[in-house]
Amino acid sequence: PARVCAICGSPALPVTTLKEEASEQSDGPTCLDCTERSYRFDRARSYAAYRGLLVRAIVLLKFERIDPLAAYFGEQIASVARRDGLAAEADLIVPVPLHRTRERERGFNQAELIARSAAKRLGLPFKPILLMRTKARPDKHILTNDERWRIVRGAFATRPGSQVDNKRVLLVDDVMTTGATLDACAGALLEAGAKSVVGLTVARAVRNML
Repeated sequence: PARVCAICGSPALPVTTLKEEASEQSDGPTCLDCTERSYRFDRARSYAAYRGLLVRAIVLLKFERIDPLAAYFGEQIASVARRDGLAAEADLIVPVPLHRTRERERGFNQAELIARSAAKRLGLPFKPILLMRTKARPDKHILTNDERWRIVRGAFATRPGSQVDNKRVLLVDDVMTTGATLDACAGALLEAGAKSVVGLTVARAVRNML
């Protein structure tokens, strides 16, 4: 929809009211979640809500590595980046990394496949090894919101020698649920000297989706 939260990109639903007054982090209307929490990324945008066939498509990509699907998702988030002026404000694209153990088991990182496709379409440098995950995600499949924030605290870091000083980063992942992962990655990039971080995901989990 046209009206989304200026910070996290959550759509304005009847049960997700946007507050019209500006917040400390944004000049535009913000959702209730973003009035209560301050993220370290500047803003986040997504292609579509995480529901229906999109859920099945993302699961297929995550476990089966369907490259044409990754290319399609990259094309869609590149379109979002152009539409919202994010591409013109970015210096490079970085995918959210998997822990080395998980990537070894799976054989690939789905966020990297999507980000590579988007970077090619936007003509931006692609830096897949700039970030690393230092703490593995627990095997538990369903996590509470508090657990999502707790397990990513301090879980990401930039690789030694990475050059991000004063760079504006587009951070790509497949799904944004609470924003905890994007926030943790943004924190690592900012600590390494990045100027700004904007999250870009294929899907967005929306609470109380009708």
